[in-house]
Amino acid sequence: QVQLVESGGGLVQPGGSLRLSCAASKNEFIFLRMAWYRQAPGKQRELVATISNRGESTNYGDSVKGRFTISRDNAKKSLYLQMNNLNPEDTAVYYCNTYNGLWSWGQGTQVTVSS
Repeated sequence: QVQLVESGGGLVQPGGSLRLSCAASKNEFIFLRMAWYRQAPGKQRELVATISNRGESTNYGDSVKGRFTISRDNAKKSLYLQMNNLNPEDTAVYYCNTYNGLWSWGQGTQVTVSS
């Protein structure tokens, strides 16, 4: 498994922005496809975005397209999620994720969008 640690969550007003980070523990990070998921209270975990190992290919969930951007820095073994124009429906715990024969999840970071 890969140890993943998310950070950057917090409370933000509607229309605001946040940038989440995820630090990975292993050098094999550079070979791994990475993803962000989120889970709101009472809802199933939802795929937010994915990125290929070199960052050349990204995909987004319909609810975040045009507002969120996933990126990575392989030299720093880090994954990012820039979130713009946030709305209350984006309130959730956000998780970093990957698969290398075993699923790896971070502990999550809370994002709350509220006025």
